[in-house]
Amino acid sequence: MGGDHGPSVTIPAAISFLQREPDAELILVGQEDLLRAVLRKQKQNDISRIHIQHAAEVVAMDDSIEVALRRKKDSSMRVAVNLVKDGRASAAVSAGNTGALMAVSRYVLKTIPGVDRPAICTILPNQKDGPTYMLDLGANVDCEPEHLHQFALMGSALVSAMEGKPRPTVGLLNVGEEEIKGNEVVKQAAELLHADHEKGIINFYGNVEGNDIFEGTTDIVVCDGFVGNVTLKASEGLGRFVKIVLTTEFKKGFFNKLGALIAYGAIKALSRRLNPSRYNGASLLGLRGLVFKSHGGADAYAFEWAIRRAYDAAKYDVLSRITTTIAELIPQAEGSLVERVIAANTSTDLTEQKTV
Repeated sequence: MGGDHGPSVTIPAAISFLQREPDAELILVGQEDLLRAVLRKQKQNDISRIHIQHAAEVVAMDDSIEVALRRKKDSSMRVAVNLVKDGRASAAVSAGNTGALMAVSRYVLKTIPGVDRPAICTILPNQKDGPTYMLDLGANVDCEPEHLHQFALMGSALVSAMEGKPRPTVGLLNVGEEEIKGNEVVKQAAELLHADHEKGIINFYGNVEGNDIFEGTTDIVVCDGFVGNVTLKASEGLGRFVKIVLTTEFKKGFFNKLGALIAYGAIKALSRRLNPSRYNGASLLGLRGLVFKSHGGADAYAFEWAIRRAYDAAKYDVLSRITTTIAELIPQAEGSLVERVIAANTSTDLTEQKTV
């Protein structure tokens, strides 16, 4: 029901996805009468793999987190996440309010033991014609070194499962490659990641810069949510700008149009590689369930990609892999964090130390 377009986009995307995946089943969550009306317009005779779960309310794109959590307990977003919690669905996909989706998902599903904060992870295209996974993209504006460390571990588990890479490379986004650069949070996060690299826990490349994201220098790029969200929005804007400029210039004059005709194949390939719709669908990592966020303005083609990513994550058992990775590795880091807290607060009692 969410996003800028609601069922007019999500239902055609669902039908198209099911036509490509004969083993999949989808639950459409929302106002039942409206969903059935849109289904009838699609003229689908076989809807045996489509189930409808009624939800009376809808979280609007401008609703506050408080409204989503406390006042709209029968929203399509809340009901969909509850289906994941109850085991009736393997994953939930929404194009709705990002802040509300993260808050509802965290409240209903809770975080994996050892994870302080969930992170939003998506993929971006690179020069190697492959994906660069990037997190966090807006869930956590302010981060501590340990949070970036956890993001790197979760990202590694995700890429290992989705891409079949046993030891994906991890880069820490910074203002330069040199270790002396960056703020204290990034420097301390680099120390944690270097220590894990020496132990063979993670394949840490080192600091990377913004251009490395699209060069494909590393499989994973880790940053806080403020930097990640700005980078994502700037990238989307640049992609649209390039497309508009090319289209405008190729329409100017006979020879430009002729050149466009001659280069049609290359232009089509370029458009495919840079099309942001192909990279739609961000995963909310760190939760005890799979939840994927689609861009609010996604069309049917883009939303189908978000469904695809959720389906693949369930298929490749991403949740189990991330949970196992965190369970095995985070306690080591948390122990060192507790030691640092205690050392810095030697005058506090045990209760106060736990609170810190």
